[in-house]
Amino acid sequence: MPLSITRRIHFCAGHRLLGHEGKCAQFHGHSFVAEFTVAPAEPDTLDDLGRIVDFSVLKQLFKGWIDEHWDHGFLLWSEDTAAVEALRSVEPHKLYVMDANPTSENMAAHLFHEICPPLLDPLGLRIVRVTIRESDDTSATVE
Repeated sequence: MPLSITRRIHFCAGHRLLGHEGKCAQFHGHSFVAEFTVAPAEPDTLDDLGRIVDFSVLKQLFKGWIDEHWDHGFLLWSEDTAAVEALRSVEPHKLYVMDANPTSENMAAHLFHEICPPLLDPLGLRIVRVTIRESDDTSATVE
């Protein structure tokens, strides 16, 4: 049976969805939850204590990245030039510009494909799943 572990990270961020047909076209924010599920790069490899990795290591990696780049900042699509310029005109600002509209789906995919592999490779771990929860009722998952 394949083994994996999951670490949950809470953060707050703002975004807007360019071209959205409803209220998400406006600047707004969420108390997000990111869930990261990892597994050993080599199946069923455990350390001497019987762990894939200590949960605190995952907290340090993932919370560290999110705190630096997303927490209490704004995520915008590079094509949303008016919003990007508006936020850059305000000091101080924290802005993370994405190559896609910052939907929960695209946020999860960005973490899964771009951010997690270089963080996990040195530890002999691989990303299995990333889930972004926008609310208690909504989430997007990439596996």
